[in-house]
Amino acid sequence: MPSYVITGVSKGLGWEFLRLISNNPNNVVVGIVRDKPATDKRVLEELKERTNIHILAADVTNYDALKQTAAEATKILGGSLDYLIANAGVVSMFDAYNPIGELGAKPKALEENLLGMFNVNVLANIHLYNLFMPLILKGQVKKVVAISSGLADTDLTNQYDVTLHSLYAITKAALNMATAKFNAQYKKDGVLFLSLCPGMADVGHYKDATPEQLEHLGGMTQKFLEYAPHFTGPVTPDVAVQDVVAVWEKCSLENGDGGAFLSHLGNKQWL
Repeated sequence: MPSYVITGVSKGLGWEFLRLISNNPNNVVVGIVRDKPATDKRVLEELKERTNIHILAADVTNYDALKQTAAEATKILGGSLDYLIANAGVVSMFDAYNPIGELGAKPKALEENLLGMFNVNVLANIHLYNLFMPLILKGQVKKVVAISSGLADTDLTNQYDVTLHSLYAITKAALNMATAKFNAQYKKDGVLFLSLCPGMADVGHYKDATPEQLEHLGGMTQKFLEYAPHFTGPVTPDVAVQDVVAVWEKCSLENGDGGAFLSHLGNKQWL
């Protein structure tokens, strides 16, 4: 019975990971969320026949709470874990529409947003990896997957002048490096660490954008069209999740994928 621990399953990509993976009754899925009552309610309403789902409560930035979920998951899973999916993350709208040089006009807000995203997107996942590593080491599959972003790719940034979401991109680049460092340490134990970008999925980040902000966003979209002429817009979360799962299933230490930063296509093509 393959086992999974997935963070941030209350909505967006996390919910789709939960829904897709729990569809196989042989899988045991532990989801970690901040709001357990609301997530339990949604599971009951939409996935009520699935007894293989277990929802645990923790703010991933709270080390003690995360440590407690690791202890609870140990009991649920019998002491071993096959897949750890670091999906929980935060996107700030502070850096969504203006380049980093303009953000400097609001130094306090820049600092607060960058540190806030760093705590969730990087530090929390370092703690997650460390706390669940004893379970992973006893698992059969031994795969740890960080959900990252193609915006963290320096080549894409420089070749196509992608100036938006700079602070978010910085934290995802840091997450990629942290994941690679864990891979360097644990590949001798058969553990595969991997950073995967789900492509561009529509999870509602820009639904409240003003006309001026949409104009800025349109400039970035034009850059994406130059990069990927076939790009027709964001995919739905369920499609993005199917693509990501297909990639991590194909990846292995034997194929040289350990510590890699890959797209939903299994390469460096982000769109």
